[in-house]
Amino acid sequence: MASYVSNLVHFVWSTEGRKPLIDGSWQDRLFGYFGGVLSNKESKLLCAGGMPDHVHVLVSLAATRSLAAMANALKSNSSRWVHQTFKGSADFRWQKGYGAFSVNKSAESDVVDYIRSQPDHHRERGFQEEFIALLKKHGVEFDERYLWL
Repeated sequence: MASYVSNLVHFVWSTEGRKPLIDGSWQDRLFGYFGGVLSNKESKLLCAGGMPDHVHVLVSLAATRSLAAMANALKSNSSRWVHQTFKGSADFRWQKGYGAFSVNKSAESDVVDYIRSQPDHHRERGFQEEFIALLKKHGVEFDERYLWL
């Protein structure tokens, strides 16, 4: 029998130090670049969004790809692309870690809506509050002393 997999993952990570380094003039191109990286890894971009200091990426992850390898590919390739494509982006860096949350197919449209409405969410709370809320919602244990290193 062939393999059939539904593996939706909501990735979240910020810029180094949560600095507002994602320029609105090229943000959509960055999200499109994520799509190309994913396509090259037999995976699919379902939605991407974010703010000047962080991104959310909803991915249909190929059965043959590990979550950690995909996060690394997205972050390393996009960082290199930003440096090569946009003058004045020498300070651009992603944070070291990331969040990755499993998404049930039945919740896919809710996550897409959440990602698309990032500016609305961030009128009320910052990235750190949002990320802690995601960790708690998904039952991920964490020690806040090490969360922002």
